[in-house]
Amino acid sequence: MVSLIASQENIPTAGSRQLGFSIEGMNCASCVGRVEKAIRAIPQVTSASVNLAAERADVAFSGPPNADAVVKAVKDAGYRVATEIVDLSIDGMSCASCVNRIETALRVVPGVADASVNLATGKAAVTVLTGTIRAADLEAAVDRAGYTARRIVAEKPVDHGAEARERETRNLSRAVALAAVLTLPVVFLEMGAFLFPAIQTYVVDRIGHQTSSYIQFVLTTIILLVPGFRFFKHGIPALLRWAPDMNSLVSLGTGAAWLYSVVATFLPGLLPEGTHNVYFEAAAVIATLILLGRYLEARAKGRTSEAITRLVGLQAKTARILGDGATIEVPLEQVKVGDLVLVRPGEKIAVDGEVVEGSSFVDESMLTGEPMPVAKGSGDTVFGATINKTGSFSFRATKVGSDTVLAQIIQMVERAQSAKLPIQALVDKVTAWFVPVVIGIALIAFLVWFAFGPQPTLTFALVAAVTVLIIACPCAMGLATPTSIMVGIGRGAEMGILFRNGEALQTLRHAEVIALDKTGTLTKGRPELTDLVADNGFERDEVLALVAAVESRSEHPIGEAIVDAARQAELAIGTPETFEAIPGFGVSAKVGGRTVEVGADRLMAKHGIDTAGLASVAERLGDEGKSPLYAAIDGQLAAVIAVADPIKPSTPRAIEALHRLGLKVAMITGDNRRTANAIARQVGIDDVVAEVLPDGKVEALHRLRGKGHRLAFVGDGINDAPALAEADIGIAIGTGTDVAIESADVVLMSGELTGVANAIGLSRSTLRNIKQNLFWAFAYNAALIPVAAGVLYPAFGILMSPVLAAAAMAFSSVFVVTNALRLKTFRPTLAVGPDATSDKDGQPVQTAP
Repeated sequence: MVSLIASQENIPTAGSRQLGFSIEGMNCASCVGRVEKAIRAIPQVTSASVNLAAERADVAFSGPPNADAVVKAVKDAGYRVATEIVDLSIDGMSCASCVNRIETALRVVPGVADASVNLATGKAAVTVLTGTIRAADLEAAVDRAGYTARRIVAEKPVDHGAEARERETRNLSRAVALAAVLTLPVVFLEMGAFLFPAIQTYVVDRIGHQTSSYIQFVLTTIILLVPGFRFFKHGIPALLRWAPDMNSLVSLGTGAAWLYSVVATFLPGLLPEGTHNVYFEAAAVIATLILLGRYLEARAKGRTSEAITRLVGLQAKTARILGDGATIEVPLEQVKVGDLVLVRPGEKIAVDGEVVEGSSFVDESMLTGEPMPVAKGSGDTVFGATINKTGSFSFRATKVGSDTVLAQIIQMVERAQSAKLPIQALVDKVTAWFVPVVIGIALIAFLVWFAFGPQPTLTFALVAAVTVLIIACPCAMGLATPTSIMVGIGRGAEMGILFRNGEALQTLRHAEVIALDKTGTLTKGRPELTDLVADNGFERDEVLALVAAVESRSEHPIGEAIVDAARQAELAIGTPETFEAIPGFGVSAKVGGRTVEVGADRLMAKHGIDTAGLASVAERLGDEGKSPLYAAIDGQLAAVIAVADPIKPSTPRAIEALHRLGLKVAMITGDNRRTANAIARQVGIDDVVAEVLPDGKVEALHRLRGKGHRLAFVGDGINDAPALAEADIGIAIGTGTDVAIESADVVLMSGELTGVANAIGLSRSTLRNIKQNLFWAFAYNAALIPVAAGVLYPAFGILMSPVLAAAAMAFSSVFVVTNALRLKTFRPTLAVGPDATSDKDGQPVQTAP
């Protein structure tokens, strides 16, 4: 583990060419040598000095510090560089080109290892070397790029972007309304005459052509300077920085139409004869349509983050604190760790804690997706935002604010939604050049039309150039991937599936082999009494009560399972008068004057007790993967008892669903091969790796992976950390306490294996949705930009109108976001819960948008 020096003097300033690192894990001079050698091998590094005692490395660079290279070098040497993620809220982005520029600006800041900007959320996740950079430096870098950034910091779960999205939607709504009101008269004056002769007569006779142009000029100028000013405010500075974006395209298009019309209106002598046309209506309608598109897009984008909004809304508003014999209701923010909190029937649990008094059933479906309430009693853990159903209890707060499970879930979902998938790399390469190329195409179209077009050539050239500028839509390309990720990951959170990073969402769909840990994954994770077959006239309850009395003195898990079974049956459990544990054989005791022996057949043989009557039963139970024991009372064989870690009721359905998805399923377990094979037969496992020690699971994964197969490992997230990290995709299956597992890529909150098939189904549907969006975004531009440039005119006489181009561009972005929203209708491949069933035909249900 590596952490970096956090003192102020080690934080680089502008122009600094040195970074200081604090490296943990070195224990000898050879470690120092390896780290120094690895860092010095970086081309930009001029010197590297590593101090073993101080666990510090000072690295000097010949140019701007390359923190990312140092991180990789240290990692390759067998160490890790600690990083932290700084979340920023970005204002002023309009398209994928903006994303590229902000990421580039952030990545060149010394101390930044990586930066990922999400156009759909308006946020940036910046990975920085711990202690080497201030948030203000990141904000300043974004400001220099022409945008506004502020750090996001929260002590409690909160949807950081909701307020900004609502404000932007309201502003766009007002802008659209104003632009529409002003645009209608312009369209009426200019276009109405072509549609209705009466309007033409009215305009010519009553208003006059020149006066009509003056009115259009005034109204269009107001449209561009008030509701449409946002295009020029961001687009022109970006153009002057030689970093044009979507706003630049709109500014050039509408500005060119407006300027040409102004010259035609006030200085017609400057234009060739026959070109005195005005295009005020084109500039006005284009601005209005693009504003409308952005308004619809903003509304749709708001829906993509509804999962976060719902999660935030789940938290309680107040809590009842017990103290000094009184109950005080306080705001949630005032609850502190250690407070005693009272929960009444039907109330939400305020924060995470441990029950100290009382009992109840708690609905934890918002965390796990499991519909059945969970019994809670003294010592049990409860989670904030879950709902108490029946009883009343008090608990001691153990986690509050941003430390609660709900807060961790929200943070995890937000981070995953802001992540970039590998498929985004192609989009980034294209969008980096898109806007400059479009401007170039528009310029070429203008020159070609002006040189070779029909009369009036200037008019045709202007229309073609403006149409190219307007129809190009990097917005659709920028939104194609992040909107699908946001909706897909949000839908997963609602189903109890938490993707810790975006890459896991893409990689999971390629999984070919699913390797499962047995204990706690396929099984319940705790032994239970499964069978008790009495013989020789003994009654079941009689035998169970006596055996439980004996096992009450044993600390073995099998003994605990027998005692639990007797308690559940409400049997009276006596106290042994004598007790003897015989290693390798079993136990013997005297209970109520009766001699009771419990153990293997070896113990029975030692005491001369014949087990032939139940030998076949014991063999059958052993073949089923259970652990059979014999019980004798007063020297006579009384029963055969079987204890096992039971298979979860949902496991067979989950395995079947994985097979239906075309996956091979394997089991890795430390159990003996006979037990492992018995369980595999029961649930339909394809491959079994048995008798594996905890540190041998990684080697088992290598064997299962075979010839390049993508492999996902499913474990409980605690003892399986190495295997979870080694697999292509690590899936932690738990009950909510494993949210912060660092080694897993996906966390299944329900504790049910059915979540694996659901996660794979969601991954496949999300990637399919992304490809649909990308196809539309690229195909739209590839097909319509040439049309806008006029390639169809020579053969078909078709020249696209700038107004139609604006409508098409607005539709493109709205289409992409709306298509992504279809992921909200994704249904689980399998219902969650031990008692859940498939559809009415017994087939797993799956919707694949």
